[in-house]
Amino acid sequence: MSSVINLTTALDGRALVISLNRPEVRNAVNGQVARDLAAILDDLDADPSLVVGIIRGEGPGFSAGMDLKAFLEGDFPAFEDRGFGGFAQRGPKTPLIAAIEGFAVAGGLEMALACDLIVAASDAKLGLPEVKRSLIAAGGGLLRLAQRIPYHVAAEIALTGDHIPVERLYQVGLVNRIAEPGHALDEALALAARLVDNAPLALEGSKYVLENAADWGLAEGWRHQEPVMERVSLSEDAREGATAFAERRAPVWRGR
Repeated sequence: MSSVINLTTALDGRALVISLNRPEVRNAVNGQVARDLAAILDDLDADPSLVVGIIRGEGPGFSAGMDLKAFLEGDFPAFEDRGFGGFAQRGPKTPLIAAIEGFAVAGGLEMALACDLIVAASDAKLGLPEVKRSLIAAGGGLLRLAQRIPYHVAAEIALTGDHIPVERLYQVGLVNRIAEPGHALDEALALAARLVDNAPLALEGSKYVLENAADWGLAEGWRHQEPVMERVSLSEDAREGATAFAERRAPVWRGR
């Protein structure tokens, strides 16, 4: 295990587990956390042995969002064009899973929404309380909720500022898996295990199309998808996938 300021990382097979490690401030995010998290995600993208990242929080919860004390001192919890937390606006190419225990509120929920998959403990508290502080959830929360779940559910989350039960968020498709309290990381690792044997280039390409499809629209989407499809289907890994299937063996991916 290695430590980087307020974050820790650990390997679990081909998954990188990234832990927000500021439990004394409910894993609130300041500028340093954003910079360090961006650097870790760059390393994740650069390591061909890793195909998925898991973000979690040490202590009782995932994250309470922005470090308000640091903010009042002029320290904004974003990094360059990456946005809040160092990835809420521009994330890594590698798929990310959020493993939520306790709470993910305000920017904490926005970081979870920036992940590709979400696992939450059944008793976790998720919400965007910004309106209670005369703020708006400008770290991607409003934008992503509007695209991913029914409008009236998104409006309830954004306009009341209240916590929404995990079961309801699962029902509307915002949460992928519900875990028993204390087992969100275990469930996230089990979900990661469903990804790790897949081809890295195909995972990266599929994530890219999924992330951008809503902006492209269907007609433009076909055009934008074409070069991604060609790059993946003409790769050595695509030939290996077909060969391994024909030979009834597990494929050996090389990421090229």
